[in-house]
Amino acid sequence: MNDKLHTGERAREFNFTQEHFAKLSALSYDHTGIVVQDNKYEMFYSRLAKRVRALKLSNFDQYVAYLERHKDEEFTHFINALTTNLTSFFRENHHFVFLRDKVVPEYAKAGVKEFRVWSAGCSTGEETYSIAMTLAEATEATKMSWRITASDIDTEVLSKAQRGVYPLERVESIPASVKKRWFLRGKGANAGMARVSSELQKNIEFMQVNLIKPFSFQHKYHVIFCRNVVIYFDRETKQKLIARYADSLVDKGYLIMGHSESLHGVSSQFVSLGQTIYQKVT
Repeated sequence: MNDKLHTGERAREFNFTQEHFAKLSALSYDHTGIVVQDNKYEMFYSRLAKRVRALKLSNFDQYVAYLERHKDEEFTHFINALTTNLTSFFRENHHFVFLRDKVVPEYAKAGVKEFRVWSAGCSTGEETYSIAMTLAEATEATKMSWRITASDIDTEVLSKAQRGVYPLERVESIPASVKKRWFLRGKGANAGMARVSSELQKNIEFMQVNLIKPFSFQHKYHVIFCRNVVIYFDRETKQKLIARYADSLVDKGYLIMGHSESLHGVSSQFVSLGQTIYQKVT
């Protein structure tokens, strides 16, 4: 491939070739399963150039060598630099309506004592706290408690999610009554921020999970949210991951995916209920 297609004749601080891009893309795939398209060339350079500077290296040859020699120390920074985290509270709201109106009543009626959800790829926490607010309100009239596991490969966004502090503009779209109940508005120097209630946070466990590496949990889940994650994987990786999700769900448990994702031709372990909601086949 001609490097001029990528350079755009723009002067760069560091030389970045197609060979660098191919090597780093391969490392990304091997570690995360993410397939990197050619149109991510500029993004790779701009984000990883910051790591070259931070490590006081002279060029990308040195960075590739450093990454291969110091995987334990550097891979977290490498992945954090490359992952994109776009999310919002109650994004694709029909999923939360389904959780509230269909799933919670179903399991409450079945006598489930503790309802468990996994928010896989939780990013900065908006999805996780949307699930938490939904469960807290939907289970009030039941005897069912709830727990959420929230995971991501990116430790930086995971840390933000765990703090549960957001600029006020991030919570503007939440209905006023819900916002009043579950958020505390900052004062003084924190006047422009809102903090999630500790009542929600006490039922959430945050952890780093690499979805293409072996994982197992002590309990099976009734619902797994994995939205806008598998679109970055190739077919083989998707199939392996979806099989692991099936193993992590209770019989007839639910898998909820993003609006542009589908299990068609990927798995026979789930049946589609519409609106990217799937139920495990027993």
